[in-house]
This record gives sequence, structure tokens and C-alpha cells, in this order.
Amino acid sequence: MKIEHIGIAVKSLENANEIFKKVLGEEHYKTEAVELEGVSTSFFQVGDSKIELLEATNEESAIKKFIDKRGEGLHHIAFAVEDINAEIERLKNEGFEVLNDTPKPGADNKLVCFLHPKSCNYVLVELCQEIK
Repeated sequence: MKIEHIGIAVKSLENANEIFKKVLGEEHYKTEAVELEGVSTSFFQVGDSKIELLEATNEESAIKKFIDKRGEGLHHIAFAVEDINAEIERLKNEGFEVLNDTPKPGADNKLVCFLHPKSCNYVLVELCQEIK
């Protein structure tokens, strides 16, 4: 396992891209819409990991609800795994609450699944596996 990316909820990708461009000294390398989740994303490469900025595209988006409740900021940490289905089963057996038992398509050519924050010291954890 390694840290694949850190997700940050933002009100405006345009504004956040400018901020992180200044912080990191580089442009984002990719933007992508994830219609299923109601978000637009922007990615910055940081060494072997990434920063994923997330902007809501509709009122029902989990990102919109997160920002309304908590404001902009750290949303989740994602770990890259080799076999997401095996990891889901392993973590369920360890007592973690999995939010989606079946991996779903996410941004950046990944299958994703989330662990409930209550299971992880109130941090939303994402597991992600490259789609081959």
C-alpha cells in the first residue's frame, strides 16, 4: 500500500488550481469530471503521490454537502492497493465499515471504495486500484 492521493474539497477548481500551482510550482496535469459522484477533479503530481482537488457539480454531490457542513479542506486520503476486492474483504474482517462493498469507477482510471470515517478516527479513507 502507498498513499495514492490526498483529496481536498474546494468551492472553485479554478481558484484552488491557482493556489496549488503557486504552492507546488507546477500546473495541474489533468482535470476530469466524475458524473456518478457529481464532482469535477483536478490533479497535481507530488513525488509519487498526488493532490486531488474536488469541486461539486450539483447540489446532491457529497462534496457540496461536505463543504456546506465543514467548509473547504481535507476530504480524504487514498491508498493504492493491488487487489481492491481482497482489501475490502480483509478490512471488513478487521471490523471496518465499508461504504461500498463493490468497487466503483472513480477519477484517474481507478476503481474505488471508501471506509466510513467512524472506522478510521474520523478520516474518510479511499482504497483505489488502477483499472487495467
